[in-house]
Amino acid sequence: MTQTRLRFVMGDQLTRDLSALADIDPGRDVVLMVEVAAEARYVPHHQQKIAFLLSAMRHFAESLRAEGIRVDYVTLDDPANSHSFSGELARAVLRHAPASIVITEPGEWRVWQMMRGWADALDCPVDIRADDRFFCARAEFAALAKARKTGRMEFFYREMRRRTGILMRAGGPEGGQWNFDPENRKSLPRGLRPPARQRFAPDAITRDVLTLVAARFGDHFGDLRPFGWGVTRADALQALDHFITDCLPNFGDYQDAMKSGEDFLYHSLISPYLNCGLLTAREVCTRAEAAYLAGDAPINAVEGFVRQILGWREFVRGVYWTEMPGYAQTNHLNATRDLPALYWTGQTPMRCMADCIGTTRRHAYAHHIQRLMVTGNFALLAGVDPAQIEEWYLAVYADAYDWVELPNVHGMVMHADGGRLGSKPYAASGAYIDRMSDYCKGCAFDPKIKLGARACPFNYLYWNFLIENAAILSPNPRMALPYRTLAKMPPEQRAAITHSAAAFLSGLPAWPKAAALPDAPELT
Repeated sequence: MTQTRLRFVMGDQLTRDLSALADIDPGRDVVLMVEVAAEARYVPHHQQKIAFLLSAMRHFAESLRAEGIRVDYVTLDDPANSHSFSGELARAVLRHAPASIVITEPGEWRVWQMMRGWADALDCPVDIRADDRFFCARAEFAALAKARKTGRMEFFYREMRRRTGILMRAGGPEGGQWNFDPENRKSLPRGLRPPARQRFAPDAITRDVLTLVAARFGDHFGDLRPFGWGVTRADALQALDHFITDCLPNFGDYQDAMKSGEDFLYHSLISPYLNCGLLTAREVCTRAEAAYLAGDAPINAVEGFVRQILGWREFVRGVYWTEMPGYAQTNHLNATRDLPALYWTGQTPMRCMADCIGTTRRHAYAHHIQRLMVTGNFALLAGVDPAQIEEWYLAVYADAYDWVELPNVHGMVMHADGGRLGSKPYAASGAYIDRMSDYCKGCAFDPKIKLGARACPFNYLYWNFLIENAAILSPNPRMALPYRTLAKMPPEQRAAITHSAAAFLSGLPAWPKAAALPDAPELT
């Protein structure tokens, strides 16, 4: 008699052609899917993030059953649930006595550590397969790193363009250049109205999940309702269609822009679907390229979008797997400040921070410039402990998984890796935020004032950051200009900067680690 193979599918592996499902035999194999509290609570994940994943998992299980595949699905409220991956896999082995367990390699190092012990602990062979949903396999990136082709994302990106043929023509880049980023830095013109964004009404499965999440995780950060994320493969494809048709043509020009009350602008909103597997990177890049070839979107928009996926997304994953576990322990700038409470409460007179945290609370989402140049820039300038701000980013965004969140925050936001991801810190004063947004209008602070009660805190925090980190950063050639400016400042001005920064930062309460998260913000 042929024995069962147990196919273990995790919540970020909701792809029908997943390597663990590639040769499934519906006549003998069983797919195991589990909802466990440990995965919802190892950081206090946003309520919408938990609901999105649980509903997407339940819908994926239903789609497998519709094919005639047996699915052993353990719900969160199952009384026998052990609430850990290892515990539920052990119970499933007892239920099914499989000849082997088949699984796709995980996205996170902590799960990889668990997984490598399962064969011995369960006395059952475990077939761990590569995750082929990415353009660049882990082993392939490691080989490129050894060949010194991953030192900077731009050169890795060009290599990936050559290997895949995406946006290539006659051996060279489409449009005659590799990167159109200088064309993608426009502020939003007055009167331009971004398109209404497509959201999805919860169906019966999602409504049940929302009730469950409210009961079990109502103390977590974020608004649970209204909930507008798609939760099926069909929803994700519809969201992709909407972006390609209605948003991609203007995405390039305004991808760095920010506007109060406009939470989405022209951004794709597909990263949650990509990172849980409802969409694949290849199909997304192919659709964007097809829009350019059909004349429906300009090259600067399509190249900028493709670079985020084929370039940056693949690059940070490769860095994560080649540099872990030591990568997370670095702290190049020796930042130690506790995370300010305003990241959880949203209570701050800084309108930009209040708006970006409010967007995050409402949707478990904020676009990349809000994350990098507002909430991230503030954490960098304030000298927040990298591990604490990394936990926040991992908790609050629906698309956040350790493999993508950690390098982005540790390296790009906090420069804690000493330059592995970025050649210089992404530090900026209030002038950048004023140029790229309307946040400064009506704010309690003025970006044109450098010191004093009405000065934008980003201004003196920026120069204080340079002063405090001069020994580490001043030798960097890309930091030469601001350090030349700093050198010309009279001693009394430098002293006023450090005094203003110290006074401001000392007035920022840290969030007590044992405290419950707030129910709702009061933006002042």
